Amino acid sequence: MIRFEKVSVTYDGAPEPTVRDVDFEVPEGELALLVGPSGVGKSTVLGAVSGLVPHFTGGTLGGRVTVAGRDTRTHKPRELADVVGTVGQDPLAHFVTDTVEDELAYGMESLGLAPEVMRRRVEETLDLLGLAGLRDRPIATLSGGQRQRVAIGSVLTPHPQVLVLDEPTSALDPAAAEEVLAVLQRLVHDLGTTVLMAEHRLERVIHYADRVILLPTPGAPPVTGTPSEIMSVSPVHPPVVALGRLANWSPLPLTVRDARRKAGDLRDRLADAAPAAPAGPHRGGQASPPPARGNPGRLFGRRTKNTETRPPHPADAHRLTVRRDHLTALHHIDLTVTPGETIALMGRNGAGKSTLLNTFVGLLEPTTGTVTVGGRTPHRTPPRDLIRHVGLVPQEPRDLLYADTVATECAAADQDADADPGTCRALLDRLLPGIADDTHPRDLSEGQCLALALAVVLTARPPLLLLDEPTRGLDYAAKARLVTALRELAAEGHAIVLATHDVELAAEIAHRVVLLAEGEMIADGPTAEIVVSSPSFAPQVTKILAPQRWLTVSQVQEALG
Repeated sequence: MIRFEKVSVTYDGAPEPTVRDVDFEVPEGELALLVGPSGVGKSTVLGAVSGLVPHFTGGTLGGRVTVAGRDTRTHKPRELADVVGTVGQDPLAHFVTDTVEDELAYGMESLGLAPEVMRRRVEETLDLLGLAGLRDRPIATLSGGQRQRVAIGSVLTPHPQVLVLDEPTSALDPAAAEEVLAVLQRLVHDLGTTVLMAEHRLERVIHYADRVILLPTPGAPPVTGTPSEIMSVSPVHPPVVALGRLANWSPLPLTVRDARRKAGDLRDRLADAAPAAPAGPHRGGQASPPPARGNPGRLFGRRTKNTETRPPHPADAHRLTVRRDHLTALHHIDLTVTPGETIALMGRNGAGKSTLLNTFVGLLEPTTGTVTVGGRTPHRTPPRDLIRHVGLVPQEPRDLLYADTVATECAAADQDADADPGTCRALLDRLLPGIADDTHPRDLSEGQCLALALAVVLTARPPLLLLDEPTRGLDYAAKARLVTALRELAAEGHAIVLATHDVELAAEIAHRVVLLAEGEMIADGPTAEIVVSSPSFAPQVTKILAPQRWLTVSQVQEALG
């Protein structure tokens, strides 16, 4: 159904091909998973299937790509629309209508399907993806995860023979991700749909794949095989595989169920050990202000003696209620954030996580109750003053980027924060090295955009850092660098609040987990207590080694010496 024959893609102005000698085939009715580190060309490969590469992206395509017998070099994307459905990393880029129901119908209207067929398929898709309650909602009012489901639904309704999905579960909560993946598996098994998917959260998808296509390094030819074959050599792999490698299990398990069957001996070895307690929140006061010019200090700035009287907490919310478009997004939230504390906000899509972050940064005004950040009321504080107390990296990091090059973006961040020239650039190199100064931000991958936006925000060294879905588009190595950077910030006294569906990230760095549901706080406590007791939000290691209370592979490795 999908065939690549010695394909290479070289973008205009690039000295080397982004991908080279890509040669593989995906038969009809299979789910193929495209994996590899960030920047190896996964999105380019997916774009070549839909014809977006090179018809819209430009550049030179060598070799041959065929889909259902059609050569993508001679067939433009509109001539493949009845065969291929595509969902990219940014759902907002796909939407052409205003409401959920209209968006689901739009693709079928373009193909000229009969109204009665369209109505039936819209209803089926609303039920499949749990969108029935949102059918009349304006897309602009949806959460990021809800938009992701609508984008997936909009390509399902025309019933394409091939689905191309780039990070389809990146913005979904664990339950919603399972629902979407179950729908995809049903399409593959029952209707013979062919699915080619790129996904960094392999713990969610690896056990659904029929075959895995690994792009090991930029420009290297792919390696194709079964999931177990590829995971034994892949540089990117989920925690269940990392634990299997650590314990020398053979064959490597791909699911929690298979790993639990092998874990008896490992649980015995760990019976007398206890997980290392995470470093507690920094209690010595808030993070220091930006270093004076000419005295850059450490990477994140030298901590200096601060004689200014500071409020006791970076952020406080008391009886906070926020109503938006006749919906109660938050209801009576009480939350105090202390210096050096890392809090993970978790809950299903639409629970109010992003609303809470936006209230802390002054983008939304409380309907009732109060919010203070550094002793100030956010929505009444001038932005230039507020950035020295709180910084937000939004779910769409491109929203923060407006310059024509990475270098200009970093220079503007240094100037806005009154920091030494080069401060933002040094932060970017620490988070994700190798991004060229002359690159336009729109040409960056999702992971690179996140790293740049985070560097821009951190340049002002705000005592409170807010992150909305910070691991979207990040592979495991990039996520590890992010974890290291956030731990260093917390150790220096920065408070961090992150809204995330990434249970593995929460297990790695969060001191506390706050669960939200329908705008209300339903749980607030130490990470180990909250995630261990939750089937939905427990990390893989916890599920495998239960009833022991291990959270991460690194904890197990440390205990085994």
